[in-house]
Amino acid sequence: MRVFTASLATETNTFSPVPTDRASFDMAFYAGPGRHPETPTLCSSPMVALRRRAAGEGLTVIEGTATWAEPGGLVQRQTYEALRDEILDQLKAALPVDAVILGLHGAMVAQGYDDCEGDLLERVRDIVGPTVVIASEFDPHSHLTPKRVAACDIMAYFLEFPHTDFYERGEHVVELGLAAARGEIKPVISTFDCRMIQVLPTSREPMRSFVDRIKALHGKDGVLSVSVVHGFMAADVPEMGTRMLVVTDNDKAKGDALAEKLGRELYAMREKTAMTMLNTADGIERALAVRAERKDKPVVIADIWDNPGGGVPGDGTIVLRELLARGVDSVGVATIWDPVAVTFCHAAGEGAVIDLRFGGKAGPQAGEPIDARVTVLKAVSEGWQSFGPSRVTLGPAAVVRIDGTEVDVILNTNRTQTFEPDIFSNIGIDPLSKDILLVKSTNHFYAGFAPIAAEIIYVAAPSSYPSNPAVTNYTKLTRPVWPRVKDPWKDAAPPSPLVGEGVAEGDG
Repeated sequence: MRVFTASLATETNTFSPVPTDRASFDMAFYAGPGRHPETPTLCSSPMVALRRRAAGEGLTVIEGTATWAEPGGLVQRQTYEALRDEILDQLKAALPVDAVILGLHGAMVAQGYDDCEGDLLERVRDIVGPTVVIASEFDPHSHLTPKRVAACDIMAYFLEFPHTDFYERGEHVVELGLAAARGEIKPVISTFDCRMIQVLPTSREPMRSFVDRIKALHGKDGVLSVSVVHGFMAADVPEMGTRMLVVTDNDKAKGDALAEKLGRELYAMREKTAMTMLNTADGIERALAVRAERKDKPVVIADIWDNPGGGVPGDGTIVLRELLARGVDSVGVATIWDPVAVTFCHAAGEGAVIDLRFGGKAGPQAGEPIDARVTVLKAVSEGWQSFGPSRVTLGPAAVVRIDGTEVDVILNTNRTQTFEPDIFSNIGIDPLSKDILLVKSTNHFYAGFAPIAAEIIYVAAPSSYPSNPAVTNYTKLTRPVWPRVKDPWKDAAPPSPLVGEGVAEGDG
């Protein structure tokens, strides 16, 4: 069996001031054909899973390009088209194939393309014809569109948020794709529009139990796969919002009914899923109170909306500035994106004491830059952190300590959110030595930091992330979605159905 695999991925915040170009992909991750490392990235798990199965199952796996850019603003049109065409040309050269199994994200938007993944998959289908199996893994913080459903035989999304299961779900997609190519199953896709958008962390109830029930459905009574498409509220695209997706073994009616049942259950939970979020002052007050009682572990403050994983710059200073104003002097900060400040630190060298302005450069919502005398504790050509089995680069990085304190700030060049505590230890900071750890992440940090935290506090400080969809100025979203309307099932006309093979009748 001949299988082509490739990966093209990023998450686009259409409101972000940070453009995404070819250099963004090259800095974060780019591997040409046959050059993918043995460990997966967030969106390239199918490639690694196929490679590991190839020898034992007699597969001929043709690897195309795999590339990922950290979330940001609109992808430059020329960049998207060049990377897309690079993969399509590799596919053409690989023909004939029995299956195409891709690692995508699902929230890529480029200049002139609201649906990059749909465009890519449609072109893949045109190349391979109607009988070749097309399967793809997606990130749940994405959009489900008619083109994707029409082009794919199999679609599956990570189930966990934080995304601790991205490799497991990549293996799942590969297993189903190969079974379909062998003729052992006949996958049919059903979807249901939940008409909502909300934060859906699986690290807490009620999403924890909901996802556990979904997992228990796999492989039973003709149900091949179930996914929750959370949606990505920082994108102004027509299909933005939450959906359920079910893949059955040639049982459309069962898939339609299950997708609707689960979708309506999820809608009913919509006001209970998000974690408790405090403003900056209340969050710091809570952190100090916890620290006064718990000295054995640091308190973790998550600056949830100044999160590069949501496409914003990640150079916000609002929470750190408030901590300094309160006299908190034992803090580890991961990270503040500031390539200019990193350059200055590298030029000064480790051990240098310099006056440094850092943070607050990309826009007014990030807060004012911090001006401080600092000691350059560390200057490295590449900082990095783990994310499950993958390695995430910080690019050239530095650690500075603010004069008169033990406030240590990691400055990075490659924008990335915080995933694991080793973001600190890899660059010389002992995270357990700090009273407070300030991280830039919405929830992906949770799995790594929960074991070392006295408490985790979610702080909703201002940023350029559109965190209140009820008032966000969406210009392309026309169907009713909660919380933009109180009851999208009654307050407005039903949304138009998705058009595509295997879509649930009446689905929006």
